[in-house]
Amino acid sequence: MAHEAEHRHDGSLLVWLDAWQMQCCGEPFSVGSRIEWTLHEESDREWLIAVLGDDLAAEVTHGEEHHGGLPDDAPTTIGVVDRIRAVSSRFGPDPTSVSAAAPNHVPIPGTAVVVEVAEADGWYAEDGDRHFNGYLVDLERMEA
Repeated sequence: MAHEAEHRHDGSLLVWLDAWQMQCCGEPFSVGSRIEWTLHEESDREWLIAVLGDDLAAEVTHGEEHHGGLPDDAPTTIGVVDRIRAVSSRFGPDPTSVSAAAPNHVPIPGTAVVVEVAEADGWYAEDGDRHFNGYLVDLERMEA
């Protein structure tokens, strides 16, 4: 790939990018795009496990965040997108919800469908009772 010859690499990351983050105000990107993202160590492991399953969730190294929640001086990560996968799953009532009138809906474990795509714009065709959750992005980190 051309970007390998042009840049010095310092590691590969697997980044979770929530669909709502992209739908709100994310910048579309594609395989081969150079990005600058604010990343954090993915902290909501239980949700990722419910959506992705144990094995794939364990591979996620970071989450992308551009709606606050991180310090103002949080560093950005520069990288090149090597792969994009769209993730959708079925959702059902939260068995721990105390309100039957407004139950939270949670991903149903084991229902994820992961599809490789060439670009990400925040939207992915939902299939029947499956709802688009987000993207798994393989990112080759570069030095600034």
